[in-house]
Amino acid sequence: MTELQRLRDLLDAGQVKLGVHIRKMNSPGSPVYRTAENVVPAGLVLAASFAGTTLVHFYLGAAILAVGCWWWLAKVQPRVKDDVFNRTSALVLSSEEAFDFWWSRGVLSLYAKLPDGTERAATRRDDWRAWVRGIPDDAVAEGAAAPEG
Repeated sequence: MTELQRLRDLLDAGQVKLGVHIRKMNSPGSPVYRTAENVVPAGLVLAASFAGTTLVHFYLGAAILAVGCWWWLAKVQPRVKDDVFNRTSALVLSSEEAFDFWWSRGVLSLYAKLPDGTERAATRRDDWRAWVRGIPDDAVAEGAAAPEG
């Protein structure tokens, strides 16, 4: 079993958590960046605000902008964050080469809380393969038998 397959098993068992640097991955040039989900909603809010200001009054434009900002922060951004995380996870777990590339870029991190209560984390400075091998086999077995949550 390869380290990546073991990591997938640990993730499926809920024993390991994958961390993704959302800001880096949700930037132009990233393979998981989607212009439509980032630019279009903000553009619509600004256009509606400008239209309200021009056609009616400054206060209407300001109100549209305030409500639009709330909508963007409360409704759109959490969905975008989840979508970027899901697309990044699928990308990096597709092959060891992809995982190695994005690990070396500092985009990924790993975290595990073992059954004995110890916590382990790995970031770019750590060797993710050695970290995965260091997770005891009983952590996978216990996690598969009784996942948390």
